[in-house]
Amino acid sequence: MKIDLTETTSSKINKALVQGRRAIGSPAIGMVLTLVVVTDEENAYDALRAASDASREHPSRLLVVVKRPSRSPRDRANARLDAEVRVGEDAGIGETVVLRLYGEVIDHAQSVVLPLLLADAPVVVWWPVNAPANPAKDPLGSLAQRRVTDSYATEGPVDELRKRASVYTPGDTDLAWSRITPWRSMLAAALDQVTCDVTSVEVEGEEENPSCELLAMWLAERLGVPVRRAVSKGPGLTAVRMETTCGPVSIDRANGSLATLSIEGQPDRAVALNRRDTSELIAEELRRLDPDETYAATLRFGVDRLRESDGGVAGGTEQAEPPAKKAAAKKAAAKKAAAK
Repeated sequence: MKIDLTETTSSKINKALVQGRRAIGSPAIGMVLTLVVVTDEENAYDALRAASDASREHPSRLLVVVKRPSRSPRDRANARLDAEVRVGEDAGIGETVVLRLYGEVIDHAQSVVLPLLLADAPVVVWWPVNAPANPAKDPLGSLAQRRVTDSYATEGPVDELRKRASVYTPGDTDLAWSRITPWRSMLAAALDQVTCDVTSVEVEGEEENPSCELLAMWLAERLGVPVRRAVSKGPGLTAVRMETTCGPVSIDRANGSLATLSIEGQPDRAVALNRRDTSELIAEELRRLDPDETYAATLRFGVDRLRESDGGVAGGTEQAEPPAKKAAAKKAAAKKAAAK
């Protein structure tokens, strides 16, 4: 069931939700949380579909906040709120309210969302794109126990990780971290099968892929060994190779779905490492609403510890640079020395 409301208010939206539940014969509220999705019109459809799919595992009230900037000064001065209320089959498992904000009300989205939150239920805010510089200080983010961003959707994903580390607040998380959960589980399982010490690691994947950087930082922070960051054509993460005192241990995934686990002295095994949809990533984040201390430790380890492959420090990560860049750096150093 769908109910369209034009130039409405939060009070009228709440009444429409009650009306919709009664119309479908389900007056009781059986939802466990409120998921607020803050997006633009271009990405609203994909974000709504992913959140709706995730709600099948986590029944929730889904509030999609779509900010519609006005072109003219007159339109910007006129505050307006349109809403689309969905219940029953049209909303998946739960309720959905699509809020379109116009004019000055864009700067006061929290006043629209606050009356629509489920009472005594956790709140999660997700920014598929255009996340604020400090999610915890954002008016909408301050309402939530968990704040989900996606550094992969930014123009500079690695720089975005630096920013996220500088403003990290317990409850923050990023989908780039969720994407490497299967890799972290597989690597931990592989190391459980050997009694050797890891001496070095190489993480291979696409350039400017925040998931690759996070995995490299996680391994360096947990193992305390040099980690080299190698670049490949992808897709995404393609390999992790660990040198141990008992021989190499590696996971290679060339096609984005099936990987090969190799452990010295054991036959190679095929393991499933499919690239997951956004709905699966959001569902994973909704499974836990407490602060992710492992993510916090990894993020604080720091992207800036990435080092050149020939100058890394034990316990840090190493970044292999293109030969042309290395040559330019050496040439600049030679000129500086000659000037002295």
